[in-house]
Parts: sequence; structure tokens; C-alpha cells
Amino acid sequence: MTLPRGFEVTLDRSTRVLDGGRALLGGNPVRLVRLGARARPLLSGRTVRVRDAAGAVLADRLLETGLAHPAVHALPPPPGADGGAGPDCTYVIPVRDRPRELARLLAGLPVGSPVVVVDDASHRPGPVVAVAAEHGARLLTLTVNGGPAGARNAGLRLVTTPYVAFVDSDVVLPPDAVPTLLRHFADPRVAMAVPRITGLVTPASAGWLGRYERIRSSLDLGTDPASVRPGTPVSWVPSACVVARVDALADGFDPRLRVGEDVDLCWRLARSGLRVRYEPSVEAAHEHRVTLRDWFRRKAEYGTGAHPLAERHPHNIAPAVLAPWNAALVLALVAQRRWSLPVAAGLCAVATARIARTLRSTGQPVRHAVRLTGGGAVSAVAQGSALLTRHWWPLTVLGCLVSSRIRRATAVAAVADIALEYRRDRAGLDPVRYGIARRLDDLAYGTGVWISALKGRSTAALRPRIVPARASARRKPGSRGRPGG
Repeated sequence: MTLPRGFEVTLDRSTRVLDGGRALLGGNPVRLVRLGARARPLLSGRTVRVRDAAGAVLADRLLETGLAHPAVHALPPPPGADGGAGPDCTYVIPVRDRPRELARLLAGLPVGSPVVVVDDASHRPGPVVAVAAEHGARLLTLTVNGGPAGARNAGLRLVTTPYVAFVDSDVVLPPDAVPTLLRHFADPRVAMAVPRITGLVTPASAGWLGRYERIRSSLDLGTDPASVRPGTPVSWVPSACVVARVDALADGFDPRLRVGEDVDLCWRLARSGLRVRYEPSVEAAHEHRVTLRDWFRRKAEYGTGAHPLAERHPHNIAPAVLAPWNAALVLALVAQRRWSLPVAAGLCAVATARIARTLRSTGQPVRHAVRLTGGGAVSAVAQGSALLTRHWWPLTVLGCLVSSRIRRATAVAAVADIALEYRRDRAGLDPVRYGIARRLDDLAYGTGVWISALKGRSTAALRPRIVPARASARRKPGSRGRPGG
């Protein structure tokens, strides 16, 4: 499967062009890729446009390593799109007792698009039946509640088009969302494309939890496009809105999973060699839970997916992924001894020297090495802090009762991430309420993880993973993704 002529990719904003265009530094995990004499002319500025077989090979390599992403708005729409989703894509909408939200979603879908509404055993099915009929949607009624995965799979079995868009009933889609995502399927290896999930602004979302969710939602994976793979900054994508190639889905979502079914599907597709694209230039607005009880319960439910995912994907679920020097750095700092800072500095110096040796022929190798080491150190500290305040918080509480060092480390970890990420203009919250929401978020998710671990009688979802330095993935500081962050 090769990329077609006209396919265009653009270097990731973090990718550095070195040595006069002879090498690229970036990707996930970070790597140095040297361009041969034939490949160098194919890179025009920061763009590669496929014009021949050599261009297709280079563009595919850049996509595979995370050094570049599809220039989605420069790609042609798929056949039959005609400015809308077109007859080639069917919308499948699972719903349970949300007629108001369902009507809002259906009203915004492109006219003429095939739509299947799956009523997942509503307590009051009458209003759902009426809304589906009013908007001309096909209705499939389930007598037994199968959960999100089961409902989507039931709808998938009725799809006869090449593409399917799974959209939750509490989502609002702009008209160009699905048509834009369909452009990603010009790459024959793409199985699924997903937009950025933002918070829907409603009167209820004006409160402090609603404002927090608009910038720290578990479903919002940020502003950078990404290839979705385990161990990378975007290791999964939520299924609130998903566009997929029907023939790549096989049996669809795992119906045994009530939580984490989206993570499981992403990782199964990646394992089979297919691509999942995260496209943040497309946004879908989700009506978040904003009452404290519902919000806290939902965050905890996300955590309960940890152990089932650990059973299916034991190498992907670790709450922290660290290279040996990163792990040693975190341990040295947590120890808070006289030797802690010198040891930490020495570890960073050794890591810098090793990276600089790898980059010695690129020009300014030390400068680039210092930047990479600094990023790795910050990422390690962020992951260590998350272990203390999020994944391991029950152990942290016990440790704080007996150790002043753990108390100091926990206090620093709890305050540092707020200080690093808080922005009044983005949050619309004062630091105190932002900090309270952040800690409650960690408490709820961590509680769910521990519940799942205890039920499964396994610590697999709680154990960090130490990997060789060259295979480790540099995570974004403060990343709070569901499976391991």
C-alpha cells in the first residue's frame, strides 16, 4: 500500500532540519533520520509532496516515525464526498435516553447522509423513536443494554458504505468535520481518523468544573496532530467521534469493555500495522459532565478500564515509561539527600554527552543534546509527579504519614504541575479552584485504577516500565491521558 500522487505531508513543528537539510531530528521516540542525496530534493521547505515512488517512500517514512503529518486540507476529498460526508459514509449514533441531545446532533448532520441511530435499551424509548423519525434516521432498538461498544457494533453491522462515523449523542459536529477527516483515507494504511474533542459551551458549563473541563478534559488530546500509537504523546483517541474505514474494523469494538473500548481498538489497529490519525484542526464539541458527583464518578470510571486494558495490552498500559537514566533521575530527586542534586546533574551530563555523540555530524550537537536532555528530564519529573499524585495516591497518603521526605515530594509535585500549566486566560479560573479541580481529577482517576487492580488482583496497571533509552518515548510534560497518564 503506497501513498498516492499528490499526497502531501508537513514536518511536525518539533522536527528540526539539521546539517543543511541532510538530517531530520524529531519523532516519537526522538530519532535522527539522515536523508540521502535522492531524498533531500524531495523536501521543499518543510513539506514533501508525493510525485513519484521515491516521494511516496519518503513521505511514508516520515509519517511512520512521527516526523511529519498529512497536510489534510491539501489532500483531495474522497470520491462521493461532494462537500459533505456523502453517500460513502454512514453515521452510527448510539444513544440511551438523550432525545434532546440526539435531536441537536441530527439537526447538524449533512442532508442526505445515511444515519443509523442505535437505541441502547432506553428507559423511555418513545422520545428517541420520535426524534429519529423526525430526522429520517434509521432506528435500531436494542432490548438489552450493551454499552457503548455493543451499541456501536450493532450499528456497524447495518453499514453498507465504505466508511462509518461513530458519533456519541452528546456531541455537536460542525458541517465540515467528517468530510475533512475523510481526507485522511487517501493514505491506504489509515484505518481511523479522529478530531479534537472540545467542551461544548452551555449554561451549565459556566461553573468552575465546566471551565476546568474546557481546558483539561480527559477527551481533549491537545492542539498537535499525531499518529496514534502506544507509548507516544497521543497513545489513544476517544470514541466520542470517530471516522473509520469499515473493512479495517473487522468486528469493531470489544463488547466486553464498558470503559476503554476506544483505547483497545486503537492499540489493536496499531498492532496490525494500520494507522490512526489524530486531527486537531477538526473539532467536535462534547457536552461534558459538570456536576461534581457525575464528573467525579466518570473520571473514576475511566480509571477502572486500566486492568482490563493491562490484560489485553500488557506492554502498553504502564502509568510511566522511563529510560534508565530518567528513572534514576527521579529516584535521586525524591531521595532529597545531599548527593541528590549532584547525582541528578551528573545523569543529565552523561545523557547529554551520549546524545551529542550521536549528533556530532549535524552542527551544534551539544546545543541540540542539551535541549533533548532537558526535555527528557522535565518529562521524567512530570511522570514521577503523576505517579505520586494520581496513580499511586493511596500509597502516597500512607507514605506521607511516616516520611517527611515523601510529604515534601508530594507537596512539590502537587503544586508544580499547577504552576507550570495554569494560565488564567485559558482557564477562566483562579489558581485555587483550578488546583482543587486538578487534584480531584487525579484522585478520581487513581481511585478507579486501584479499584480495577484490586478486582483483577494484579498490579500490572500500576507498574512503570523501564525501557532502553533509544526506545523510550518522550511524553509531553503534564500529559494526563487515560491509559497510562
